[in-house]
Amino acid sequence: MRKKIKTIIYEILETSESSNLYSLADDVFITCLILINVAAFIASTSPTLSPEHTSLLANIEFFSSLAFTIEYILRVWVSTVDSRYSHPLWGRLRYGLTPLSLIDLISILPFYSLLLFPNLSFVNLIRLLRLLRLLKMSRYSESLRTLGAVLYAKKEELIATAFAVFILLIFASSVMYFVENEANPEIFASIPDAMWWGVVTLTTVGYGDIYPITPLGKFLGAILAFLGIGIFALPAGLIAAGFSEEVQKRKQEKMAANLQQSANYQSVKMLADIEVGFQQNQSAIALHIESSSELMKLCVLTAKEKLGNDFQNEEILRDLAIHFYNEAVRKFEL
Repeated sequence: MRKKIKTIIYEILETSESSNLYSLADDVFITCLILINVAAFIASTSPTLSPEHTSLLANIEFFSSLAFTIEYILRVWVSTVDSRYSHPLWGRLRYGLTPLSLIDLISILPFYSLLLFPNLSFVNLIRLLRLLRLLKMSRYSESLRTLGAVLYAKKEELIATAFAVFILLIFASSVMYFVENEANPEIFASIPDAMWWGVVTLTTVGYGDIYPITPLGKFLGAILAFLGIGIFALPAGLIAAGFSEEVQKRKQEKMAANLQQSANYQSVKMLADIEVGFQQNQSAIALHIESSSELMKLCVLTAKEKLGNDFQNEEILRDLAIHFYNEAVRKFEL
């Protein structure tokens, strides 16, 4: 009974199947609770909140944190249903170290940390961890799961692009520092200061707080801006291509699943037809044997009645009865 309850809870929390009403209700409830909680966190930073609104937001945080805590405990408890985490102790520890499980744990820690230690010096930083609850939505959002799959599939290309941008940033910032330091020592006081200019220029944001004033510095800045347009277009292209590949992959998987389901249906229908036909044939054979046996008996009785005791050999009577039977069947078919 206990194992059955764990399996049911596991299917509700982990499968996220739309055909399961309880699982669908859980997905909708947790998603709405996450959005409400994040909205309450954002609203709590307003300096014009009244005491009534502050109390309401605190109650929302209390209720949502309690719900997330219960959900986390249930997920850890039923994780042993999965064969990967079947061990009652080490399996649950392995599940607790999975990325989504760590996100669940970290997102509820601020509530209990502030409850136990209200005078912590880094309260705002701890409260900021509540925003990690948005990542919990990846369990229930197909779009977020697709984005995660795309980033994972293109991780090598994205890392290579980031490494190329980093090298370009170091090189351009260093050159710009030596070009502009003498003419503009307050703005380009060091290479780290020049790196901020390099980031703003490479991303083509252009805040205007740091800019070169020498002709050579302006020329290098223009070249770096053009390079930034091309380099920062690479990740967008990679992610767009990854999305296209992932969408095509999912479509092919759905088509394969539909074809498999159709093939299974056809196989089951064919087996059912064969079974029905076999049963009908069995009935026909049984009826034919029954009628044939009755006709054979009639032939044997007729032979004995006509011949009397002249023939004592049963084999002769049998052959004669078979002959009569075949003649009767032939005439009946004609």
